[in-house]
Amino acid sequence: MEKLFGVRANGSTIRREIIAGVTTFLTMAYIVFVNPSILINVIPGATPGSTLYQQFFGAFMVATILGSVVATLIMGFYANYPFALAPGMGLNAYFAFTVCLKMGIDWRVALAAVFVEGLIFILLTVTGARAYVIKAVPNVVKLATGAGIGLFIAFIGLRSAGIVVSDPATAVSLGHLTDPNVVVAIIGFFIIAILSALKIPGAILIGILASTLIGALPIFGVTKYYGIVGKIPDISPTFMKMDFNLQALATASFWMVVFTFFFVDFFDTLGTLTGLAESAGFMKNGDLPRASRAYLADAIGTSVGAVFGTSTVTTYIESSAGIMEGGRTGLTAVVVTLLMLLMLFFSPLAMTVPAAATAPALIFVGILMMKPITKINWDDVTEAIPAFVTLLMMPLTYSIANGIALGIITYPVVKLFSGKAKQVHWLTWILAILFVFYLVFLRE
Repeated sequence: MEKLFGVRANGSTIRREIIAGVTTFLTMAYIVFVNPSILINVIPGATPGSTLYQQFFGAFMVATILGSVVATLIMGFYANYPFALAPGMGLNAYFAFTVCLKMGIDWRVALAAVFVEGLIFILLTVTGARAYVIKAVPNVVKLATGAGIGLFIAFIGLRSAGIVVSDPATAVSLGHLTDPNVVVAIIGFFIIAILSALKIPGAILIGILASTLIGALPIFGVTKYYGIVGKIPDISPTFMKMDFNLQALATASFWMVVFTFFFVDFFDTLGTLTGLAESAGFMKNGDLPRASRAYLADAIGTSVGAVFGTSTVTTYIESSAGIMEGGRTGLTAVVVTLLMLLMLFFSPLAMTVPAAATAPALIFVGILMMKPITKINWDDVTEAIPAFVTLLMMPLTYSIANGIALGIITYPVVKLFSGKAKQVHWLTWILAILFVFYLVFLRE
């Protein structure tokens, strides 16, 4: 262990690393239930209880676990950091609800876009070109993107729970608060919120399981029991199903999707790795040692995840829970992967969890993602306007891509006519012009 991870050299112990791994796992295990419940929406005719639903839900669950395991093992053994990875919240919603359901792109083509995004990430990491990407995007748009995704997935959670419903007169309205699904979702949300406030590890996971049990009560009847433990589901429905359709690859929409996946993945990873490294004391003179290895874990995990059949894999901020418990080496990450692999046997439990139980998790994670807006200088109008546009347009247009594009377009225009054109990097202008061209002429 010492030779592999340098546990003692990093001021830790094997016991502490194991406890840290268990803690991190508990805080992020909810993704095993939530990710398949989101991705299943892309399969036509997969209604709850149907054979098609069970086949694809199980496959998406296995893909979620294996994508997480591969990426986290690379992070543990190659980068030697206590960071865990899994399919990213927000990007899974973008994959399902925007790319597939709104834009009409087949889920297999969308997986190809995720795969390509991962390859681009790998290329930029290996060549060191990621520094230029960082300069091209205004910092305020980066900050607003994370928060905007939070609003987006919280909105999806509210819709999924029936708390927010469609209305022909006002577009959206408040749902019926006496509906069993709504009641269970509200109870689940408060369970998660209270447990989180009390700093109890695994608050989201506990909330999901508690909501599932509450939903099984006769007065609600929203939970259909499929079991707890079972055989590992067949991954063949999603494995190697990427469709590199030449006609699709030739469209601007496909590459806009690739760019959006890359943009969010890249900057989410950048921010998460920096934050985790700061909290663990890994930063040296403002830089993260072995940073390229950590980025590669994320990038390779994304492409491998697409091969298995899941949306973009990214570094999880929940790793901070393990760091707080003393995790300092890749051994923590390895422990997370072992526990993730055990989840392969709990597919019946995953299918038992109703939308009313996963919706509170989406809403709560959305709240957690709002934190970056505190770093935005709201007193500077040239910063506040592009931030607000980015934030607002993601949920209102049901698209992360639209929010990013409009934010990047707004930034240089406002700066230019405010006499602050020198603050705009020339690459930002190129991006803005390309986005204008896409939104006006190429968007389908």
